[in-house]
Amino acid sequence: MTQPFRARQAWRLADLAVSIGATLDGDGETLITGAASLDRAQTGDIAFLSDLKYRKYLEQTQASAVILSKEESQAWADESKIPRLIARNPYAAYAKAANCLYREPVPQGSVHPTAVIAASAQVSADAVIGAYVVVGERAVIDARAVIDSGVIIGDDARVGVEARIYPNVVIYPRCEIGARTILHGGCVIGADGFGFAFDAGQWVKIPQIGRVLIGDDVEIGANTTIDRGALGDTVVENDVKIDNQVQIGHNCLIGEHAAIVACSGIAGSSSIGRYCRIGGAAMIGGHLSIADYVTIGAASPVFSSVEEVGVYSGIYPLLPHRQWQKNAVQLRQIDTLYKRVRALERELDKRKDDSDSSSDGSIL
Repeated sequence: MTQPFRARQAWRLADLAVSIGATLDGDGETLITGAASLDRAQTGDIAFLSDLKYRKYLEQTQASAVILSKEESQAWADESKIPRLIARNPYAAYAKAANCLYREPVPQGSVHPTAVIAASAQVSADAVIGAYVVVGERAVIDARAVIDSGVIIGDDARVGVEARIYPNVVIYPRCEIGARTILHGGCVIGADGFGFAFDAGQWVKIPQIGRVLIGDDVEIGANTTIDRGALGDTVVENDVKIDNQVQIGHNCLIGEHAAIVACSGIAGSSSIGRYCRIGGAAMIGGHLSIADYVTIGAASPVFSSVEEVGVYSGIYPLLPHRQWQKNAVQLRQIDTLYKRVRALERELDKRKDDSDSSSDGSIL
């Protein structure tokens, strides 16, 4: 059986409480050496409860400490003496605790001998440059950035302070990556957007002369692609979280704190508001605007702008296949049914008008 991944340094529970801003209830000297789910936790682990469907595991957990809401802690007070941390948002508190436990050590500046760095590039002395990295002319790598093996950084590009660029990422020329931003393996920042004009039976390429500007504290998943602007820039603002295999077209604007889940596609020149949440495999058309705080459900197609806050979905729930086929056949007849209903409404309106006219005449 695989051994659990242990923290690089054990934490006293009291110290962990202070670090994540939680209230301690129990033995503060308890040593925490890892994090795990309630049902898999062992001695030394801290676990958490944020979803009530996992409440049953509280009674049997082997965790050395748990993170709970105030209400859950009070409800559980007589059932267990396991030390606990009380937090307003147990899931967020767990995230902070896990960051403390598994924090990576600060790397020492180094450049691998196989890296190819242009003479005009500026690489901070405490940045880390891995094997077979290529850094283009006039590119800037800021302090404590970590560039893993096989990364390509184009001419005039910039990578911010403490950014982490995982293997085989490609950052095209003139694109900028903000401080503490994370780019996971294989993502491509700044490839040409899909811009072509059709003329005389063939396509004419439109030069994509803009950039991609990515803010601070952004995280972008593996194999995600963000296209450079055609004229202006494609912009991803601070604290945006983007999952794996997402496509963002040229000249898009992704507002601060938005979250975009795997396999979503956003066509060119669309604007996603602040704090928006885009579900997996959602498809957003071009030149649209999504207001702040909007949630788009998974696999939903968006063909027009969304101007009001709310949760929007555009798909049918899963059905047994035969039932789905039956509904699909019926849906194909909706236009015909609509026209028949409209014709009947017009006929009824006409008869009502004739009846009203006849009534008026009899009175006279």
